[in-house]
Amino acid sequence: MVDPASEPLAGRRALVTGASRGIGEALALGLAAAGADIALAGRDRAALDRVAEAVRQRGRQAVPVVLDVADTGGIDRVFATAAAALGGLDILVNNAGVEEVRPSLAVDEALWDRIVDTNLKGAFFCARAAALLMKPRGRGAILNLCSLTSEVGVPGAVPYGASKTGLVGMTRALATEWAKDGIRVNGIGPGYFRTALTEVFYRDEAWQQRMLAAIPAGRFGRMDDLVGPAVFLCSDAAAYVTGQVLYVDGGYLASI
Repeated sequence: MVDPASEPLAGRRALVTGASRGIGEALALGLAAAGADIALAGRDRAALDRVAEAVRQRGRQAVPVVLDVADTGGIDRVFATAAAALGGLDILVNNAGVEEVRPSLAVDEALWDRIVDTNLKGAFFCARAAALLMKPRGRGAILNLCSLTSEVGVPGAVPYGASKTGLVGMTRALATEWAKDGIRVNGIGPGYFRTALTEVFYRDEAWQQRMLAAIPAGRFGRMDDLVGPAVFLCSDAAAYVTGQVLYVDGGYLASI
């Protein structure tokens, strides 16, 4: 018998978008370590295959599926294929996202659409596809990757901040609508973590020092800092938690 304390997601099937690198990869591996089988969705098949092998090394099933969440026409099909391969779907981690730092007066429609269509529109249609698979079983957990920009303004990140703020509203609305179907919808908001999306900031040593001075924990986030909160919110330990966003930020928001 599996010890739920050591594998709280044993027997669960999860789909993680944007799973080929960064936070998505870390969460996919973390959920696998907690006992879940994983469908890995992203645009880079070679990178997905690499992460899939790491999932299998943890003793879990891995199904890589190529998906661009901005292409909403393909989402339902990909989710159905992944769920069929896993034998069902219990968890969605809505992680796929894009960002480009640009002054607001230089933002054009193409940039706005690229960011919002991926981070917000794509996330909604992924959540919808997951819910259609979860509803007949009467249970499921959806985890949306929000951001500090869901709560504070960041110069040069207007489309990104708008998309992530919208994601908080979406999380709350879907949680209230789908609770009757046994589907919980929550979010986590990473603080300052060094990823491909945020690398442009970390190249500035002065920025790093300013940010470290503003974070009570005195350090930037490590990928494993996100795994515990994600596993908790996707597990039965959070059975009565829905519509919430948990900020994993070393105390940053609490201190401003």
